[in-house]
Amino acid sequence: GGVGVNTPRGTHVGVSKGGVAVGTRTRTGRPIFVGVHPGPDPFNYEYAASETQIHDDPNVALFFLEGDLYTKGKTMNLDFSRGEEENQPAFIPRRVADSIPFSSEKLPEILKEFSVKPDSKEAESMRKTLRNCEDKPARGEAKFCATSLESMLDFSVSRLGKKVVAVATNAAGGKRTEYRVDGVRRRRSSGARVGKGLVVCHRQDYAYAVFLCHETSTTAAYEVDLTATDGGSKAGAVAVCHEDTAAWNPNHVAFRVLNVKPGSVPVCHFLPQDHIVWL
Repeated sequence: GGVGVNTPRGTHVGVSKGGVAVGTRTRTGRPIFVGVHPGPDPFNYEYAASETQIHDDPNVALFFLEGDLYTKGKTMNLDFSRGEEENQPAFIPRRVADSIPFSSEKLPEILKEFSVKPDSKEAESMRKTLRNCEDKPARGEAKFCATSLESMLDFSVSRLGKKVVAVATNAAGGKRTEYRVDGVRRRRSSGARVGKGLVVCHRQDYAYAVFLCHETSTTAAYEVDLTATDGGSKAGAVAVCHEDTAAWNPNHVAFRVLNVKPGSVPVCHFLPQDHIVWL
């Protein structure tokens, strides 16, 4: 389910194991670098995958076609393990985030700030995140990289209106499992511009919590009830379906996995537990 979010200054939203919690506490002081894991980002519309990545990347299993949601008894092999890591970097207060440079041009200064070696995997992950944040948005979208919780809220409110709701995937256990689709509910914006769009925020690899958010009116959001076919756990997953993929990289992993062409049909994917949809 979703969590209603009010928008006064200081509101805090935390993402942990798929839940979205709202409170008023924030961390103080400079963040501590925890470590990140470089790799391809299948939720970037420019992403193109190699055969090895298609077989090895658990996120690949999250892609499907919109009709699959309405196929009675449909089963899918899904992996929601991303986002369950205990050591994920946390949000930092805006006053701290705003005092730290955030651009490719300033990368040497940023690496020094967090004692990261320039030739390390962590540095490459941070470099990639900065590039992703600086890339132009997809056609018909507005894009923003939130370096603090407050800035994420401000962007969502600026695009959707003052009353927003946050939803996220909740899948205890997370490991790759065969699930059966038991229920589907389409979610629409509850903000001032009701039903006109949504904001999706994807966690990036960085020294502290950074989310790449994009607002689009050509994407549908669904809440999906899933049950493991072995009689085990249940999951409440959030899925988004991109109705306009004409401008995506023709070699994007979704097209290769689903055997479809750019712009031909909506492309859907479940969201990992550390991603958020604002409605």
